[in-house]
Amino acid sequence: MKFLFDFFPVILFFIAFKVADIYVATGVAIAATFVQVGWLKLRGRRVEPMLWASLAIIAVFGGATLVLQDETFIKWKPTVLYWLFGMVLAGALVLRRNLIRMMLSEQVQLPDPVWSRLNWSWIGFFVFMGALNLYVAYNYSTDHWVNFKLFGGMGLMLVFVLAQALVLSRFIEEKDERRSENS
Repeated sequence: MKFLFDFFPVILFFIAFKVADIYVATGVAIAATFVQVGWLKLRGRRVEPMLWASLAIIAVFGGATLVLQDETFIKWKPTVLYWLFGMVLAGALVLRRNLIRMMLSEQVQLPDPVWSRLNWSWIGFFVFMGALNLYVAYNYSTDHWVNFKLFGGMGLMLVFVLAQALVLSRFIEEKDERRSENS
């Protein structure tokens, strides 16, 4: 359910684009993101920093798209968001903090080098996704870009997460086997 909630603005953006145009879709995405934050606040839930960042970026880049009637700004929004995530992960490493480890350490225990590789793989993924978004935005029609934004972006994210899970499962199985041997 959280997955659908997280992609709520993207799905509505896609539908609005198919029904109307890029400007209506941009307005819908801005409104949907505000609704997401409002819903969480009304329910007394914590708004994750990534959602706050997404709200700020959609408001700025979506707002520029609407005010200037230039779809370039909304096409840059995913890239800015991906690269911001990558920069935050990399910047935290400079401060000797592994944010991926901080988020997942309660669910899984991994050796330090694996946490480091996992963090760097997410940084690389976000850099790649940002560049790929720009490639599609500048080399294909807006319709293709919107399709890529929903299906390509979500599909690649799913494939990446599944690949990460396969890599991590090796370490989880090793831990479970060690636990069984010690019992």
